[in-house]
Amino acid sequence: MIRTVIFDIGNVLAGYVWRSFFEKQGISGERLERLAKATVQNEDWNEYDRGCTDDEGMLRLFAENDPEIEPLIRSALADFDGLVVPFSYAVPWVKALKEKGYQVLVLSNFSSKALRECWHALDFLPYTDGGILSFREKLIKPMPEIYRLLLDRYCLKPEECVFMDDTARNVEAARAAGIHAFLFENYEQAVRQLAELGVE
Repeated sequence: MIRTVIFDIGNVLAGYVWRSFFEKQGISGERLERLAKATVQNEDWNEYDRGCTDDEGMLRLFAENDPEIEPLIRSALADFDGLVVPFSYAVPWVKALKEKGYQVLVLSNFSSKALRECWHALDFLPYTDGGILSFREKLIKPMPEIYRLLLDRYCLKPEECVFMDDTARNVEAARAAGIHAFLFENYEQAVRQLAELGVE
């Protein structure tokens, strides 16, 4: 029996829309591709989510990836507002699960800056029972330690949990920890897959 539903945040409960975030700043074409390669598509982005560097350290790391566009990197990432956007179904979905007696947690690779500056897009968080954001623990998915920490911190039995994420390797790591897990594609598909596990 599933007792705990665990959500990733980005592209599950809220949109992680880096491309439109840059485009709204007037960045396009080759400049956008170079910017993305140096930042959001670079492994250094994961290290920032892991809380291993502060905001200035993040900018220096990204600038090292493409020094010629350092001014663009700094201006584009000065404020993360708009990098994460709300999904209209998130709050009703979390509230409905809570009303049916499920514990609801989040498990997300998330930076402190994104939490501060995209808070308005995370309106579902107050309705959850907690969870783990990577920057606070210096751990990121798919590291096995982050799943074990979540299970231990909330005294969870993995077989009583289901986790959904939009990234396959994170789903596979959850399964390796004994947690029911599936790849999130959209809200309707996720509701169907939860129902197959008895979560109505």
